[in-house]
Amino acid sequence: MKHPIVLAVALLTALPLPALSQPVPTVQSRVEQSRVTQSQSDPVQDERLAREWGLRADEWTRYRQLMQGPLGIYSPNLDPLSALGVEARSDEERRRYAELQVQAESRRVEKLLAYQRAYDEAWQRLQPGSQRVNMPDASPGQAGNAIGGSERTAVFVRENCTPCEQTVQRLQATGSAFDIYVVGSRGDDARIRAWARRSQVDPARVLAGAITLNHDGGRWLSLGLPGELPAVVRQVNGQWQRQP
Repeated sequence: MKHPIVLAVALLTALPLPALSQPVPTVQSRVEQSRVTQSQSDPVQDERLAREWGLRADEWTRYRQLMQGPLGIYSPNLDPLSALGVEARSDEERRRYAELQVQAESRRVEKLLAYQRAYDEAWQRLQPGSQRVNMPDASPGQAGNAIGGSERTAVFVRENCTPCEQTVQRLQATGSAFDIYVVGSRGDDARIRAWARRSQVDPARVLAGAITLNHDGGRWLSLGLPGELPAVVRQVNGQWQRQP
């Protein structure tokens, strides 16, 4: 695995504990917002989005309707294929959406790996002989080792996942060092900062490099490990393995 570009420490100094300072939206407000979004839908844009996901127009309409109901409340960031697969009305539908999702994820990982190769080439060309780290590990307040190191635990999490937050809090309580990878963060630093606040990640430990916060960037998929998130993994004899 390649070293990821860890988030700048300056982004973490304002992390308050505990929890977010902003109030959590009520269920009613989420429903109302979903209804407004539905009423303002653009047929041309809907057709384009459906095509990008490999869906028919009627399937895209059903996805939008599903996200107006309980599914959209419990899983507001669910992608169309997962939503339709979870709410499939027959085994045939379930297989169709599963196959579409496998194909979509395969294309996405292929693009990520292609970009990683381009990045590696650019680094070697522009920074020959330089170590690919953002900051020295030994300095106070710097980010620690990334997933390429074999001595640290990697924790893969996602947003809107209570077990993910609980797992990070449990590991933090043990005093061990580990690296957090937020799956689906879309490269948005603000989303990781908000997730860290909700999960009560200790800013002092981040500043000390004992905990790092990272965008997943497709690493979880590239590991090819089974099971749902959260996932606590370590490298054992050169192979990444899930830990209990």
